[in-house]
Amino acid sequence: MSVNGGKEEISRAIVHLLKEGQKDTFQKVISELSPYEISTHYRGLPRKRRILFLEWLSLDQLVALLRYLTRNEQLRVLKKIGPIRSRELMELLKSDELTHLLSDLPDKEVNQLIAQLKDEEKKAIRKQMKYPKKSAGRVMISQYVWVHQSYTVRMAIDKLKHFREFADYLNYVYVIDDNKKLVGVASYRDLLLCELDNPIVEVMTKDIIKVTDTTKQRDVAKMIGRHDLLSVPVVNDEDILVGIITMDDVLDIVIREANEDIEMLFASGKEIDFHTKPIAAAFKRLPWLVLLLFIGLVSGSIIAKFEETLEAVVALAFFMPMIAGMTGNTGTQSLAVVVRGLVTEELTTKKTFGLIFRELLVGIMLGVINGIVIAIIAYFWQQNLTLGLVVGASLIATLIIGTLAGTIIPLILNKFKVDPAVASGPLITTINDILSLLIYFGIATMFISKLM
Repeated sequence: MSVNGGKEEISRAIVHLLKEGQKDTFQKVISELSPYEISTHYRGLPRKRRILFLEWLSLDQLVALLRYLTRNEQLRVLKKIGPIRSRELMELLKSDELTHLLSDLPDKEVNQLIAQLKDEEKKAIRKQMKYPKKSAGRVMISQYVWVHQSYTVRMAIDKLKHFREFADYLNYVYVIDDNKKLVGVASYRDLLLCELDNPIVEVMTKDIIKVTDTTKQRDVAKMIGRHDLLSVPVVNDEDILVGIITMDDVLDIVIREANEDIEMLFASGKEIDFHTKPIAAAFKRLPWLVLLLFIGLVSGSIIAKFEETLEAVVALAFFMPMIAGMTGNTGTQSLAVVVRGLVTEELTTKKTFGLIFRELLVGIMLGVINGIVIAIIAYFWQQNLTLGLVVGASLIATLIIGTLAGTIIPLILNKFKVDPAVASGPLITTINDILSLLIYFGIATMFISKLM
């Protein structure tokens, strides 16, 4: 059976083969699919067909499938395939993949999942899980090749050939001394262009770009991107080589960070996807929304405080949603700019003040343009020049303050080592709602005699 049909046709064929028990034909179909396509068809299967689907996959196919599933889906797969196959599967995973998979699980569950692994592997996993979250130690891998500084180029190449199963990660060979300290790095190209009898110390680069096991993952991603590296060595406080981080690991870091930032920007909770159950999704979002609910009550108290002003000039109520909405929008836009910029830029005092000044100018320009437009609309709509000026001036002031709030809040959080993405869009919007109402009704109260 050849895979020539569309996605739905292939999915139906897979379900049919599972029902009929045609394992050989099933394997022929699966072998023509990419790992991503296999994961897509797996997700689309009825739940009762998934166990047999996983059972018929080879270990290599399972490993490939796992890399395209979310962490929660990966854990469910391990439970479905049973302890023996799950042990075999975990033995094939990279150390950083296994560490990420087991992160945040209770000790009891971790012990159950790794119970069948060799003692040496258990020890390595537990050691890696002791590193701080978001640190280089959590994502480094141990599949790298090191050579002693006494080696020749020939000896180094022979060792690389011996460890050819690490071929995906053999971009550099790392040189260590008697104390296992990193003293140099040599690339494949360096070795190929040199005489075989040359000492490795004459070939290696001594000016090493490296990170420590406690370096933040974001900083590792920045470093690899800045220097166009394929991998970077990881050392401990004593400069002893303990692992490497590769480009594909960095890509995983960037994607995870981006997803987490998006989740926090919109206060949607972590690890909510198309397959999350409604109850779980609701409870992950609930804490943020309850907090914002109580903060939002402040807006109601502000309106109550200016009740007399609102009763005197009912037309003021027409522009309340617009004022609050525009202020929240501009704050969220600035927040997104700052959070994205902090991922790629090294923050200095000069850059910080430069960014604040730029956003101030942006806020002024946005405020003036939109303020003039709404002032004209308010005047012709309500035939009241003073009302138009009040609404226009309020919008100018609130857009400036909203833009600055969306800029300064994440910068302050970053200064105090808090992930700036926690200054989520809803939080900024709620704060700006409060500020915009205070400004709007404050200005309106100042001109109440002319508005009536």
